[in-house]
Amino acid sequence: MEPLRIGCAGWSIPRASREEFPASGTHLQRYATRFRAVEIDSSFYRAHTRTIYERWAASTPEGFRFAVKLPRTVTHYGGLADLTPLAGFLDQVAGLGPRLGPLLVQLPPRLAFVPARVEAFFAHLREGFTGPVVCEPRHATWFTPEAEEILRTFLVARAAVDPAPVPAAAAPGGWPGLVYYRLHGSPRRYYSAYPPSYLQSLATKLLAARAEKTEVWCIFNNTATGAATADALGLMKICAEAEDKSEGE
Repeated sequence: MEPLRIGCAGWSIPRASREEFPASGTHLQRYATRFRAVEIDSSFYRAHTRTIYERWAASTPEGFRFAVKLPRTVTHYGGLADLTPLAGFLDQVAGLGPRLGPLLVQLPPRLAFVPARVEAFFAHLREGFTGPVVCEPRHATWFTPEAEEILRTFLVARAAVDPAPVPAAAAPGGWPGLVYYRLHGSPRRYYSAYPPSYLQSLATKLLAARAEKTEVWCIFNNTATGAATADALGLMKICAEAEDKSEGE
């Protein structure tokens, strides 16, 4: 069974959580001693060479995985219509080798669901990438049976997010072979930490999804003041305790 992949958007280690990690090594090396997954958000803003991805892969243990966010030239500037940058991006992230996890397609809030454009985009993406893909749409038109059908056709999961732009966005959707939570912090996006009650409820959902032999990711993006690291560590502890209790019954 695949492990729960709980982690953060980026591998910085905030001062408040420093004692949870080894004192030596790069931030990524230290981060990877505690977490099994990370989301690379910087790829949204700028390209990284294949060599850099190879170096990051070599810095992590065998079971570690990277999710990588598609560049904004594809999602935000190109609106899924300009496919030119995709080939270079896919060649770059291939440097992660077997440590490459899902590609994240986060869409701008203004980008409405247009079936022909969406089908053409994912068909093109699937020509160059057969691994897991997760989409985070933020326009209300994406939360329809037609959009769900297209996502399932191309084996694309829909992320569950908090705060949710529409109620349906709070739950996973699309292809059920991957469950991917992106938690941005609420009530203050990127800043707020999550209370223990929320993490407890979330742990129940993650463990239930994994019991279905589904690949399960949970990424905390409330990184502005370091809350993501503490939340991710707390969630991992709750999940581990629940698993230990289940095994003892």
